[in-house]
Amino acid sequence: MKIHYECFACAANQCQKIVEMATDNLQLRKKGVIEASKLMASIDENSIPAIFGSEVFLGVYRAVGNDDPFKEYKEISNRLAEEIVKDFEDVDLRSSLKLAIIGNVVDFAVGYSPEKLESDVKEMMKEELQVNDSDELFEQLSLAKTLLYLTDNCGEIYFDLLFLRKIREAFPGLKIYIAAKEGPIINDATVEDLKRAGFGEIGNVISTGARVVGVPFELTSEEFRKVFEGADVIIAKGQGNFETLSERKDKRVFYLLKAKCRPIARELGVPQGALLCIRSQ
Repeated sequence: MKIHYECFACAANQCQKIVEMATDNLQLRKKGVIEASKLMASIDENSIPAIFGSEVFLGVYRAVGNDDPFKEYKEISNRLAEEIVKDFEDVDLRSSLKLAIIGNVVDFAVGYSPEKLESDVKEMMKEELQVNDSDELFEQLSLAKTLLYLTDNCGEIYFDLLFLRKIREAFPGLKIYIAAKEGPIINDATVEDLKRAGFGEIGNVISTGARVVGVPFELTSEEFRKVFEGADVIIAKGQGNFETLSERKDKRVFYLLKAKCRPIARELGVPQGALLCIRSQ
């Protein structure tokens, strides 16, 4: 997915929030946003939002001297989500898929407050999926030998863990790989986050090899690319994975996400805020 006109302002807004989370020093905050403006000058019409955004954000991290400004935000998100998921441990496979999609609401990019998560989950469970290709997904999983699950954000990963446990129960012969980022980038989950949450009990936890939102294929590791190419089914969570993979038009990929911003909704032809299980075409 290439940038839309709103993406520049979105990135700039996130940079302001990043410097405010990263430091109380006003001079460093100014230094951070000036660095962001320089990096954003390289954006062109072929830029992919998740990739250029990551490059800008990492430049801001370096400018303000904070390598993980979202540490507290991620810890709060994980703690709250872990508790909320306990109330849903007895749900069936389809309900766990819906919960995994709902969990995608935990997203710093849209200014989400994780303290709202419990009430939002209960409310969104009443909604229908705008696009529901879950029958195709489960059919493909029944035929598959290998699943690659691409995670997105902290907090959200506890809903993923529940869904993957249900997948493991329904398809016990499936070999499962679960991928996360190599290092901290906004509130995305890292390999260490997955290990702490217990994903190693479900499958093989691997790194994308990149510290970039989504799956920027040219930046991923050889190990990751080998797993990606060998997977029979790929479940990709969230907007960043859609942004970086959508133009591959790989029918093995199923996107699970909430269309939280206008560009994503526009790309997918759905209302903003829609809950989606959609197969790549």
